[in-house]
Amino acid sequence: MGAITEIIKINSDDTLSFGNFSLDKKTKVLDFEVDGSFYKAKTFKEVTKLKKDGKLVYESIPGTQVHHFSVQDKGARFFIEGYAPTQITLELEPNTDYELKIDKEFINTVTTTSTGKVNITVVATDDEKLIELYHRA
Repeated sequence: MGAITEIIKINSDDTLSFGNFSLDKKTKVLDFEVDGSFYKAKTFKEVTKLKKDGKLVYESIPGTQVHHFSVQDKGARFFIEGYAPTQITLELEPNTDYELKIDKEFINTVTTTSTGKVNITVVATDDEKLIELYHRA
C-alpha cells in the first residue's frame, strides 16, 4: 500500500492508517481528532505507537506502517507492513480470548491481560499482512 506520508490519516472507509518505518528520526502527530477523540501517532524505524485520548491503542517494535486499522467491540483488524520480525502490543477488552488470524489463517488463541493488553509477533515485510483478532465464539 506504500508509505503513509501524513503519519496518520482517515481512510474513506473511516479506518485509520498510520506509521512510517522508513523514517530515521522520530516523527509524531499530536491531537489528530476523529469523532471527538484525539489520537497521537509516533513513528520511525524503531517504534510505531498510536494512542487514543492518552490510552495506548497500538505499538510495534520495530516501527511499522499500519493500514485500515479498526478496533470495534468484537476485536481489531488491520494491515501491516514492516521490515523485520515485529512485536505488536494492542489494548483491547480486559481478560478476553481472541482468535488471531494472519492473512485469514488461524494462528492461535490469545488472551488479553487484566488491563486489556495483548502481544503478538508477526514477521512484517513489504508485502502487507492482514491481522485480525476477534472474540472467540
